[in-house]
Amino acid sequence: MSDYIIAVILGIVEGVTEYLPVSSTGHMILVGDMLGFTGPRASVFEVFIQLGAILSVIIIYKEKFIRMLHQYRCWDLFRRENWFRTDTGLTLAHIAAGIVPVMGIGYLAHHAIKTYLFSAGTVIIGLIIGGIFMLVAEKSHTKTVCNDVERMTIAQAFLTGMFQVLALWPGFSRSGSTIAGGLFLGLSRKAAADFSFIIAVPVMIVACFYDLLKSLSDLSGNDLVMIIIGFITAFIVAYISVLWFLKFMNKSTLASFAYYRFVVAVISFVYFFIL
Repeated sequence: MSDYIIAVILGIVEGVTEYLPVSSTGHMILVGDMLGFTGPRASVFEVFIQLGAILSVIIIYKEKFIRMLHQYRCWDLFRRENWFRTDTGLTLAHIAAGIVPVMGIGYLAHHAIKTYLFSAGTVIIGLIIGGIFMLVAEKSHTKTVCNDVERMTIAQAFLTGMFQVLALWPGFSRSGSTIAGGLFLGLSRKAAADFSFIIAVPVMIVACFYDLLKSLSDLSGNDLVMIIIGFITAFIVAYISVLWFLKFMNKSTLASFAYYRFVVAVISFVYFFIL
């Protein structure tokens, strides 16, 4: 299959799955294996197209990012008495609280994750357990204490970020773990989704550039066109997917995504371990 066709297919997969609670990493591993596009070159290509998906969220939430970057003295909110305030709006302090857990554990466990967890079998396990986790979160979501991401407390941001650590297991899903975690904490689905997408930006940027610095030598100049195609495709598809998902979460639940994950897990198990 042509590299350019592979770039379009993987760009679509990345764009659709990066911010939906179905695990983009899991889908990229499974689809990459099916297409025979694996190894160091594939890993670096996947990092580049993730940057396309990141750009889409930056544009969608640009006003919030610009406002946060212009805030001063927001770090004062880290004083203990400010952790439960709901009148500060979303600040860089909230973002920091939300990403510290996954950044710290991700850095320490990076080598082990890349070495032992990037396989079809581990992805299937992550899809199933993550789907169950989402259903349990929906079942427990009986009371909403925060309807708007701008009314989140730093304590809620930190605890939601703790759930994001689960996404270090490929197949679990970054958005799935954080949105479900938000539901456990009493956030509305929309508030949890907004926060999940916003804190994904710094986490993914750091993770992407960390991987690129270690693996950029695996690409050649001939791969540039393929990267550009994948990047643009992922950007456009992710932009559409995020806007659709935010509207969807206003009137529906995570259940349909959980059931989708189970179907993908069964199909993948048959494909990789039975056929």
